[in-house]
Amino acid sequence: MAVSRLRGLPLAAWERDGLKTALRRVGLPADDIEEPQLLFWRYETLSDVPVGFGGLEIHDRNALLRSVVTLPPLRHAGMGRAIVAALEAEAAAHQCESVYLLTTEAEIFFSRLGYQPCARERIPATLRASRVFAAPSPTTATAMTKAL
Repeated sequence: MAVSRLRGLPLAAWERDGLKTALRRVGLPADDIEEPQLLFWRYETLSDVPVGFGGLEIHDRNALLRSVVTLPPLRHAGMGRAIVAALEAEAAAHQCESVYLLTTEAEIFFSRLGYQPCARERIPATLRASRVFAAPSPTTATAMTKAL
């Protein structure tokens, strides 16, 4: 699905409970989504069918991609790819040069989208200080990056 066929709407404060529920169902962190500096969107088709969620943390010229989740009925239909592309466009609009992420299960998915594994010590300090990177994470979590 092309990004042009998705509509990303900034998530209102009262909608963050729905995001929190969706994230917990797929095992993604949801403890800090109330923090105001985090940017979240809900995605839907142009015919108003809910697709999923995604978020960014902007740190200087870098973005941390987070909380990407596609709703179960639409998984494996290209929606995740479209959500990531929309988030990358948003990061570029915020003048970010690179996007980083941490994943425990979706390394192959993100590799197909152009993300490359990177050593955590090579990640900018502002991102490493974020709650996602600072929190204890499984040793199997892979840090990845993509230049915009």
